[in-house]
Amino acid sequence: MSAGNGVRVSVLGLGAMGSALAAALVEAGHTTAVWNRSPGRAGDLVGLGATAVDTAAEAVAAGDVVIACLFDAASVHEVLDPVVDLLAGRTLVNVTTTSPEQSREIAAWAAGHGVTYLDGGIMAVPSMIGGPGSSILYSGSATAFERCRPLLDLWGESVYFGEDAGLASLYDLALLAGMYIMFAGFLHGAAMVAGAGVTAGEFAQRSAAWLTAMTGGFAGLAAVVDGGDYTVEGQQSLEFSDLRNIIDASAAQGISTEAIDMVQNLIRRQIDAGHGKEGFARIFESIKHPR
Repeated sequence: MSAGNGVRVSVLGLGAMGSALAAALVEAGHTTAVWNRSPGRAGDLVGLGATAVDTAAEAVAAGDVVIACLFDAASVHEVLDPVVDLLAGRTLVNVTTTSPEQSREIAAWAAGHGVTYLDGGIMAVPSMIGGPGSSILYSGSATAFERCRPLLDLWGESVYFGEDAGLASLYDLALLAGMYIMFAGFLHGAAMVAGAGVTAGEFAQRSAAWLTAMTGGFAGLAAVVDGGDYTVEGQQSLEFSDLRNIIDASAAQGISTEAIDMVQNLIRRQIDAGHGKEGFARIFESIKHPR
């Protein structure tokens, strides 16, 4: 059976993201039951046409496809272990943020109880669900992915990485790592110029254009890393990339240098190992091979 409008769906977890996922399903005409551990979260969804239920057992029983959007891996077990017999024969799509190993453990648990399992990593904020730029990464049961795709595509671009249930989480967390480090870099820069009377808003306008332009360099860095030759001409050398001026200027403003120190330490490890003339991409080796 394809997951068209004839398939009943249940959403467990009505935080901002769970509510956005449920709303997209309801608005597309799917019969949707919703449940949250803390009461009082379902009012708007009921207004759209969802059915609120009082227990996790009722929610699982109401759905052919069960969506879990909970706090963490422990909460998935806390909510679903007591009702696992009801889950048997159903499809569980878990979009709770978990580590790759936690995703694999939940997948094994599900398989042991006759539950078809699909793991998901949401690359969007709640307001983006169903709109441009929203994508959700999946791994686990290929059958479940294909069967549920009409539902999944309501939320954003659906990308499948294979049967290993941990791969979606791995990609999710890797992408988030880049995002958080970028945000930290922006906030460090905002702190640097704040002492000169520049607002964060002003700095954001200039930073957005600059950082967007710099993402064009990803492909070149990737080509160097994949090729394994950090001496390829045209790269900015590690010696030239030394961040001492940024650190000194930051310290002179009286702000923390922790964010920029992290990158400087990765650079210095490679310079100290004799690779100063090689390209900046070589800090990949500092990251991949920690001390």
